Amino acid sequence: MSAMRPSAAVPGLSPQERRAAVVAGLKALAPTTIAIGVWGMVSGVAMVKIGLSQTLALAMTFLVYAGSAQLAALPLIVAGAPVWLVFAAGCVVNLRFVIFAAALHPYFRRYSRWRRLGLGFLTSDIGFVLFMPRYGDAAVKGTPEQTWFFLGSAVGNWLTWQVCSVAGILLGAVVPQSWSLEFAAVLALIAIVVPMVASWPVAAAVGAASLVGWAGQPLPLRLGLVLAVVAGVWAGVATERALERRKEAGA
Repeated sequence: MSAMRPSAAVPGLSPQERRAAVVAGLKALAPTTIAIGVWGMVSGVAMVKIGLSQTLALAMTFLVYAGSAQLAALPLIVAGAPVWLVFAAGCVVNLRFVIFAAALHPYFRRYSRWRRLGLGFLTSDIGFVLFMPRYGDAAVKGTPEQTWFFLGSAVGNWLTWQVCSVAGILLGAVVPQSWSLEFAAVLALIAIVVPMVASWPVAAAVGAASLVGWAGQPLPLRLGLVLAVVAGVWAGVATERALERRKEAGA
């Protein structure tokens, strides 16, 4: 985070305004912390249960910081798959971040490459979902307030994930399989998504992603997840455009 010094990264706001934007990001994140924490703990427990030492598990959670990619890579590591295949699986699972990066680029393009890499490392599914509905229609993109809001939610998400993931790693040896933490994580994530389905485009995106994700389960390297993201984005955009055309025709 040394490359993200507040005074250098985001000029133009007073300390009070920066603090207010960060607090707004943290408040937006607050309802999702239980789901993030459960998912982080599940990932931590999974790493230990699958055979990684605590040292390697801690290194993975701090360096990788991607629950879905971690869970996709773990079975391959245990099976002794080649390193290139492990990396390929992680990259395929995280291809959705290419879409996220394209959407966030107008907000952060004025920063240096290293600062954008830092912001990219902190980007998460939850952070993207919290940021875009708030600033997606903003007339001016890339304001200091937007950056500090993003940092507030992103750093809060990172801290929540790491604390709970580390707790899962340390407790992994004593957590019984019968607790079914994976199912608890799924329920927690559903609790985040359902309240966000407040419009037809969002409903179409969720429906398309769910259908394609379910149908794509047999595909290798978690390609079904990538296809689900693409289908969700396409369905949401197509529905929004269709509604706009209908509105214009009615006018």
